[in-house]
Amino acid sequence: MAHTFTHLLTHIVFSTKDREPWLNAEIKPRLLAYVGGIVRELDGKALAINGPSDHVHLLASLPAKTAVSEIMRMVKTNSSGWVHENFPAAGAFAWQTGYGAFSVSASNLEAVRQYITNQETHHRRMTFQEEFVALLRKHGIEYEERYLWE
Repeated sequence: MAHTFTHLLTHIVFSTKDREPWLNAEIKPRLLAYVGGIVRELDGKALAINGPSDHVHLLASLPAKTAVSEIMRMVKTNSSGWVHENFPAAGAFAWQTGYGAFSVSASNLEAVRQYITNQETHHRRMTFQEEFVALLRKHGIEYEERYLWE
């Protein structure tokens, strides 16, 4: 085959270190836009980015040439440095080690986009920890509770 064709939709969830509420009204809109720019620079496309004050949901169409782990390394490293540079008072800002990445079928794209768009409402009923465990279970991912929150 002369060409490679992919449509790799991924729902990625990652939190601030110790789930500290760093993503306030001042930082969050600019940071999420910056994250979208990083994804774009890596030849991906951010389709939805949102989250409450302690974590981020990113729905992205990712390039086949770059591993999710590499994309997340770049997103976390560059966005953390950007926060430190642009918000000196947030000097202790950091991302938690790790993330969750879940494949999304094209037929489920709009449902996941809406889920991400409505994060603030969703988290009035459920904590990040409850949500993350539910996502792991929904996608059949095995885990040990004692290692989830390191």
